[in-house]
Amino acid sequence: MKISKPRGTRDFLPENTRLRRFVENRMRDVVSRWGYSEIITPTFENLELFTLKSGEGVTGEIYNFSDKGDRELALRPELTAPVMRMYVNEMQATPRPLKLFYFENCFRYERPQKGRFREFWQFGVETIGSSRPDADAEVIALAEEMIESVGIKGDLRVGHLGIIRHILEELEPEQQTKIMRLVDKKDDTGLDDYLEQINASIELRNELFELVSITGDDAIEKARQIVGDIEELQIFEELTQILDAYNVEYSVDFGIARGLDYYTGMVFEIYARNLGAQNQICGGGSYQLIQLFGGGDVPSTGFGLGFDRIMEICELEPGQKREVVLVATDDTRLDAIGIVRELRREVPVYLDIMKRNFKGQLSHANNIGAKYVVIVGKREMEAGKVTLKDMESGEQHQLTVEEAREHILKSGL
Repeated sequence: MKISKPRGTRDFLPENTRLRRFVENRMRDVVSRWGYSEIITPTFENLELFTLKSGEGVTGEIYNFSDKGDRELALRPELTAPVMRMYVNEMQATPRPLKLFYFENCFRYERPQKGRFREFWQFGVETIGSSRPDADAEVIALAEEMIESVGIKGDLRVGHLGIIRHILEELEPEQQTKIMRLVDKKDDTGLDDYLEQINASIELRNELFELVSITGDDAIEKARQIVGDIEELQIFEELTQILDAYNVEYSVDFGIARGLDYYTGMVFEIYARNLGAQNQICGGGSYQLIQLFGGGDVPSTGFGLGFDRIMEICELEPGQKREVVLVATDDTRLDAIGIVRELRREVPVYLDIMKRNFKGQLSHANNIGAKYVVIVGKREMEAGKVTLKDMESGEQHQLTVEEAREHILKSGL
């Protein structure tokens, strides 16, 4: 009986896995150089962790289940809530700010489509403990550098929810939430209908539509003419000055709302070409979640990178994988194991496990595109050496094992 993989999941074959690891490691290198430390949280959490953050309705979008002890659990659909839970459980005494990152798989029960899977990977960053625009700017600049490190140039847009909420402050909290979600979806018609439904003032409607449509280099000044010189706008202006110092290319977009209640201030999104409608590859902002999970009033800023979407458009080439193959004869097969153990301390070496004859081993080395073949024959063993053959040039030399290893390493394999 043939068993297929579950819907919405993927198998990654060796070459694809190699490329994914290559891209992942490029990003890891960047985030580590910026002083961030990696963390790992459980693959499943208590269901309440996600319903507290996103409401009971989230259960229709995630994999949740009861275990044998009737505990309500869920496969993690995202990683921000688990990181905040970890902070409350384990890290409240740690000096702030904390600079953390993760790269893990997540799960959502949704209809699979281009760029969206039921199992997907997220690369994310969280800073905990600073409400300063310096922290917000660093997170944005880091996201941009991570994306650029894998050869992708994104369209970065930055906004601030406090400026929109200033216009909406006369409305009920649930009305504000509804409006923010409509703004986030760019649903101008639905937004206009809802504002009319709740009898919002003409002034509020005009100011809101004018604010979210602002573009250009003078966006902050235009916003100031609408909302005045409020504190949130001053903070946002300082953020843009720090981004300029980072030499980050961005556009101001007060229409970014993220659609989630826990975002409190700065928000940003990065879009990529060649992804169709689902072209957002990164999103984040500043938020308050720690208090919700039993901690103090601690500010946080973070983002999540959609790793699978990045892989769809990434054109990096990790370089051709070139093998070193050790070839032995029947009477040197056991001696070859000692030699391969010595070589593998620094060099990746393929050793035949099919008991092919000498000619078959050479043929297989050629078929897999081996760069070098290390020949261990009876004559070589008597001389205390091996024969190193360059499969491209055909040149071969008798060398000691140490000399062969040094030659292979110098070639940059």
